[in-house]
Amino acid sequence: MSATPLTAHPAHAPPAAAPSGIWDWITTVDHKKIGLMYGVTAYGFFLLGGIEALVIRAQLVKPQSELVSAQFFNALFTMHATTMVFLAVMPLSAAFFNYIVPLQIGARDVAFPRLNAFSYWLFLLGGLLINLSFLLGFPPDGGWFAYASLSERMYSHSPAMDYWVVGLLVLGTASLAAGVNFIVTILNMRAPGMTMMRMPVFVWMTLVVQFLVVLSFPIITVGLIELLLDRTVGTNFFLPLHGGDPLLWQHLFWLFGHPEVYILILPAMGMVSEVLPTFSRKPLFGAPFVVFSGILIGFLGFGVWSHHMFTAGLGPVADAAFSATTMLIGVPTGVKIFNWIATMWGGRLRFTTAMLFSVGFIALFTIGGLSGIMHASPPIDLHQQDSYFVVAHIHYVLFGGAIMGLFSGIYYWFPKVTGRLLDEGLGKVHFTLQFVALNIAFFPMHFLGVDGMPRRVFTYDEADGWHLWNLVSTVGAWMIPIGLLVFMYNVWWSARRGPRAGDDPWDGASLEWAISSPPPVHNFDAIPNVPSDRPLWDQKYGDATLGLDRRDPHIHLPPNSYRPLIAAAGVTTVFGAFLIRGHDIYRHLLDAPGSTIQSIPFSSLFLATVATGVIVLLYGLYTWFFEPVE
Repeated sequence: MSATPLTAHPAHAPPAAAPSGIWDWITTVDHKKIGLMYGVTAYGFFLLGGIEALVIRAQLVKPQSELVSAQFFNALFTMHATTMVFLAVMPLSAAFFNYIVPLQIGARDVAFPRLNAFSYWLFLLGGLLINLSFLLGFPPDGGWFAYASLSERMYSHSPAMDYWVVGLLVLGTASLAAGVNFIVTILNMRAPGMTMMRMPVFVWMTLVVQFLVVLSFPIITVGLIELLLDRTVGTNFFLPLHGGDPLLWQHLFWLFGHPEVYILILPAMGMVSEVLPTFSRKPLFGAPFVVFSGILIGFLGFGVWSHHMFTAGLGPVADAAFSATTMLIGVPTGVKIFNWIATMWGGRLRFTTAMLFSVGFIALFTIGGLSGIMHASPPIDLHQQDSYFVVAHIHYVLFGGAIMGLFSGIYYWFPKVTGRLLDEGLGKVHFTLQFVALNIAFFPMHFLGVDGMPRRVFTYDEADGWHLWNLVSTVGAWMIPIGLLVFMYNVWWSARRGPRAGDDPWDGASLEWAISSPPPVHNFDAIPNVPSDRPLWDQKYGDATLGLDRRDPHIHLPPNSYRPLIAAAGVTTVFGAFLIRGHDIYRHLLDAPGSTIQSIPFSSLFLATVATGVIVLLYGLYTWFFEPVE
C-alpha cells in the first residue's frame, strides 16, 4: 500500500459531531470532553485548596493570631492537603491523560469509554462528598494522613473523619477504574508501527503512573476500610488498647503514600519531556534513558515508604534499608534532570511560556529533590521530621514540580484543544509572578524548619523568633493568586479572541499535531502507520511518511450514555451509608421540629441506604452492559 500523508482525508464522510448542550456533557463518553471536564473540575478544586492555604498563611502571619480557632485550623490543613493531592493535581493530570494520550498513540478513543465517564463522575461525587462536610459543620480534621489512633472514634467523636474516609474510598474507586482503562488503552490501541519504544515519553509516564495507581490504591483501600470498620462497627485494627496496632495504619498509608508522590510528579515529567525537545528543536537527549528512569522511579517508589517513619522506632536495620533505597531513587531522577539539560544544550531555544514553565520545573523540582535526599538520612530526618523544613520540601516537589509542569502542559496543548493560542505576554507575566511568589512563599519555610517551627501548629509565641519568615512566606503565598488571575483572564480572553493557532503551531513531532485543532470527534480520518518515535518530524523533514493503515468505510464511535453517572451515584450511595453512623452520635442535628428520623434505628437506616445504593448501582451496570452500542 502506498504511503499517504496523515492529513489526507478519506473518501467517506466522518461521523457527525455529537449535539451540544448540557445533556451532551452529562452523557458524553468522548475522551476529549471527559478530559476537559476533569480539567475544569480539578482547577476549581485547586482554587478551593488555594483558598484554604491562604487562610492558613493569614493565621500564621503574626504571633498569637486569632483569625481562626485551633480546631478549624486542623480542618484547613487537612482539607488543603487532601484537596491538592486527590482533587487537584491527580485529576489535572488525568485531564491530560484523557485528552492527549489517545491522540499521541493514534487512537480514536480510550479502550473503555463508558468506564472513563464512570471514573469522572465518581471523582466529582467523591470530591463533593468530602467538601459537603464543610457545609454540615464537620470538616475532616485529622490530617491528610489520618494517623491512628487519633483518627479513631474514641479520639475523633464527630463524623468529620468519616467524610474523609468515605470520600477517599469513592475517589480511589475512580482512580482504579481510570488506571485499568489507560493501561489497556496504551498497551492495545496504539497505531500500527508504534512500538513501545516509539511511544512519546508522556505516554510512557502515563503508563507508569497507571501501574502505580492499580498497585498502590488497593493498599490504601484496605487501610480505609479497616479504619471505617473501626469507626462504625467497633473493630479494633488500629486500637492498641484492644490489641490493634497503630503502626499498621502508617505502613498501609505510606506504602500507598510514597508511590502517590510519583503518581503526582511523573505526569509533569512526561509533559516537560514533550515541551523541551519541541522548543529546543532537538530530539530528547537519551530518550530511552528517560523512559527507563521513569520505570525505575515507579519500581523503587514502592521500596521507600518507611522513610516517613524514621521516628517511629523501627530499628537500625529497617532505617538503614529505607535510607539506602531513598538515596537510590535519586539516581533515576537525576538522570532525567541531566537529560533535560542536555536536550537544551546547543539547541535553538524558543522561550515560549510553555518552555519557561518547563525550565522553571527543572530548577524548582531540583531544589525539592535535594531537600528530599536530606531526609534519606535518619539522623537528619530525626531533627527535621514534622518541621516546616518538610513543608518546604513537599511544596517544592508538588507546586514547584507538578504544578509548574502542569502549567507547561496547559500552555503547550491549549492550541490543540481550542484552536487558539494563549497570549504569550500574559503567559510570561503569569510565569514570572508564579515563579517569584512560589520562592518567596516556600523557601523561608526551610529556615523556619531548621529553627524548630513544627508543622501543623496554629499559632506561636513572639519569643520563638518565627515572625519574620512567617510574614515573608505569607506575602509570597498571597502573591500566587495574582498570577492565577492573570492566567484565568488569559484563558478566558484567548479562548474567545486569541489568534488562530493552526494545526501545528509549535512544529511538533508527535501525532496530535498532525490533525486539526481542535481535533474532530473521531480524532483521525484514518489510523496512521507510525514509522518512528518522531513521526511528524520525519514526515516534514525526513524521508519517512506517515501512512494510512486503512480507510474505514465506517468510523464507529460509542454513543453517549447516562449509565456511568447512574452507576457512580450508586457506588457513592453505598459508601455514603457509613456516614449515618457518625451522625448518629450528633443527635442534636436531627432535633429539628417535625423530624422523624430519630425514630428510625441506625441499623435500619443504614441497611436501607446501602440497599438503595446497590439497587441504583445494579441498575446502572445492567443497563450499561446491555446498552446498544450502535
